[in-house]
Amino acid sequence: NHFPSELSGGEIQRVAIARALVTEPAIVLADEPTGNLDTKNAREIFNLFRQFNQEEKITILVATHNVKLGYKSDRVIQLRDGRIEKDESVN
Repeated sequence: NHFPSELSGGEIQRVAIARALVTEPAIVLADEPTGNLDTKNAREIFNLFRQFNQEEKITILVATHNVKLGYKSDRVIQLRDGRIEKDESVN
């Protein structure tokens, strides 16, 4: 019940994710989805991704500089200078 200008950064991100997921895609590509969020909201976004991945079997590929959040994924591929530096299963 808010106008877009009244939404917080976390709310705007959740709306964008909901819009992307409502069509039930097989894969979601998310480029820095938490880049402008505080720690709490960034964690909530990653938790939403995990929930949709586990419950709806949607593949979610996230590009992030937040290494800590990246390791909440099933797999982490780290790039440096355009090359794969590390590729590991983590969960």
